[in-house]
Amino acid sequence: MTGLGALSGLGGDISSHFRAIEEGRTNFRPLSELLGNDSPHRDLPASWIGPRKLLLSRKWAPASMAALHVARQAIAEAGWSADDLENTALFLGTSRGTAAGWIDPWPERRAFPLMAASNSLHSEPAAAVSIELGIRGPWQVQASGCAAGLDALGMAALWLSAGLAERALVVAVDLPLSACLLDSYAATGILSKSGVNDPYSPATTGILPAEAAAAITLERTPQPGAPRLIGYLANADAADAIGMPAGAPGVVRLLEQALAKFGPPAALCPHASGTASHATLEPAAILAALGEGTALCPLKPYLGHGIGGGGLLEMVILAAFLRDTRLPPPLPHLTCPPRLTMTPPALSPGATVFKLASALGGKNSLVALQAPS
Repeated sequence: MTGLGALSGLGGDISSHFRAIEEGRTNFRPLSELLGNDSPHRDLPASWIGPRKLLLSRKWAPASMAALHVARQAIAEAGWSADDLENTALFLGTSRGTAAGWIDPWPERRAFPLMAASNSLHSEPAAAVSIELGIRGPWQVQASGCAAGLDALGMAALWLSAGLAERALVVAVDLPLSACLLDSYAATGILSKSGVNDPYSPATTGILPAEAAAAITLERTPQPGAPRLIGYLANADAADAIGMPAGAPGVVRLLEQALAKFGPPAALCPHASGTASHATLEPAAILAALGEGTALCPLKPYLGHGIGGGGLLEMVILAAFLRDTRLPPPLPHLTCPPRLTMTPPALSPGATVFKLASALGGKNSLVALQAPS
C-alpha cells in the first residue's frame, strides 16, 4: 500500500486526519448548519467535508469530485507516472454513488444538462477518475453498502495476486447527507435518536452519518516501509435485509476464518456502527471468535459513519498509523465492551490488524493488514 488519500470532516488529506486523531478531535455538528433549521434532521450530529467548493463542478457530480480529490493524493504519494497509470486497474466502492446532487439538488451547483445522464450513474466517480487521470486499465464498481470500500480493496488485491494487473487504484466515496437519503435511514430506524457518539454504549441508538472519501494505491512488488494487504475475506448472513441475525453467526464465521488464515490479530478495527443491536451483537461475535482481551480500535467515533466510503477511509487511517508501527488511539471516554480492550497494544514489525465491515443485506467483509517488517 504505497499511496493514501483521505477526505472527510476531519480534513482534506491524510496528515490532517492523522493529527486530528492524535489530538482526540472530531468534527460533529448539528445538521441544521448544513441543511437548515427546517430539516427534520436538524439536531442530528453529523460530519461533513468543509470546503464545499471542492465538490462543485459543472461537469462531474459531487461524489465524482471527491473521488478525484483523493485519487490524486494517493497517486502523488505513490509517485506514479502517466505511464504507470496507463494500465492501472481501478476499483471503486460506494453505497449511494451519485445520489447526492442528483436526487436532491446540490447547493450552488449549476450542472451541464448534457451531463445529466452521467451524473445519475452509480459508476460515474470511477469513470471520472479514469477519464481525468488517463487510466485505461479496467474499472470496476462495488456497491455492497457499508462493505463497499473494503470489497473494492479486496477485489483489487485479488486482481493483483492473480497477475491480472501490476498496480491498482482503489477509491471509495459516499456523500449520504442528502435529505432524501437521510429520510430513508430515519424511516428504517438506523439514524441516531440520542446523538450519542459511543458505539458500544447502552445509550447508543443509531449511526451518526458522515461524508467520506478515500483512496489507496496497491502494487504487487513489496515496498520498504509500506504496510501490506495480506488478505480479504467475505460472507453473507443470508438472514435479513436490515438487521444482523441473533448471535451474528456470519461475523463469527468470518473472524474464525480470518484467525485460521492470518493468525491472531494484534488488534481489530470493528464496524462499530452505533445501532443498538449492533452494539450488542458485534462485541459478542468478536469475543466468541477471537477471545478475551482482543484489542478494539474503533474509528467511527472520530469520523462518523461514512457508509461505503467510510470503510476504506478507516483502512487509510490504519495504514497511515501502521507506517509508524502503531495503532490510532481511541477517542477518549468510549465504552469498552466487557472482556475486550481499547488500549492499543505495542505493535511488533509485521504485526497483523483486521478491519471488519458489515452492511445492510447481511454482507460481512474483512481485510487483513500487516505492519511493515
